[in-house]
Amino acid sequence: MLHMTIKEIFALEPDGREVTVKGWVRTKREAKAAVFLEVNDGSRLANIQCVFEAPNEETLSLLAKASTGASVAVVGKLVPSPAAGQRLEVKAASVRVIGEADPATYPLQKKAHSLEFLRDMAHLRPRTNTFGAVARVRNRMAFAVHEFFQARGFQYVHTPLITASDCEGAGEMFQVTTLDLDRLAKSGEPVDYSRDFFGKPSFLTVSGQLNVETYAEALSRVYTFGPTFRAENSNTTRHLSEFWMVEPEVAFAELADNMELAEDFLKFLVKTALRDCAEDLAFFDQRIEPGLVESLKSVVEKPFSHMTYTRPSRTSRKTPIDSR
Repeated sequence: MLHMTIKEIFALEPDGREVTVKGWVRTKREAKAAVFLEVNDGSRLANIQCVFEAPNEETLSLLAKASTGASVAVVGKLVPSPAAGQRLEVKAASVRVIGEADPATYPLQKKAHSLEFLRDMAHLRPRTNTFGAVARVRNRMAFAVHEFFQARGFQYVHTPLITASDCEGAGEMFQVTTLDLDRLAKSGEPVDYSRDFFGKPSFLTVSGQLNVETYAEALSRVYTFGPTFRAENSNTTRHLSEFWMVEPEVAFAELADNMELAEDFLKFLVKTALRDCAEDLAFFDQRIEPGLVESLKSVVEKPFSHMTYTRPSRTSRKTPIDSR
């Protein structure tokens, strides 16, 4: 069986049962009669504290190797914690250092790191609070996308990532080819796509819309959810070269049906995030974007305004106009 994650351990009662904590050391603190390890395995934001009371010489020699970044396995009893802000801790009996991390070179010490710094730490940045929280929230939102549509009778369609269609000019496209374009450019030879893998110009998709529309004409309710690519040369925070997109298509639906589906979908995702990702959202609210949680709550609690091209705004169903 797989060992219990720290998230699963936190769900237990601190009744003295034996547990094994496996993860990476965030911090180590040494006192006169005890050593404290804060361990995290990425299953949740919070660390679990492992307390070694009056450790013997053998344990001390092992703990000397358990510096920040080291991977460890700690065996001990789950007990109530006397410290403020934490419900439980592990009264540790033994420790095994699975992998050491040299304190002189390990870059993720107990301090804030800028996103620019973490760009150069692609192999370690998922261990940071920010990237870990983003990964957990994205995981839950991806699953929620499928939950929403599957519960409403939609079929999940996998649309091509490599295509010859520009999907009604949805954006600039990245070309995919097996030809040596650099050699052709230097030689001055014309591009002969008959010698290419696909026999014609091919690109990374900008949208699965055209494909999923054909399935809607056969399966009635369908959606696609996957990566799309845009080669727009815009260096702003609002333009991405690669992103995941949700595209539902419904046969026999009217505009009002589509609007209602979109509102229900967004509210379902936000409500799910507030319920299941509360710890990570609180972190974002405190460290990344103050006021985020209240903004998300307003999305769930307030009705969406419906506007036409001929009238400035009108209410959605029987609700007052939302002036956000």
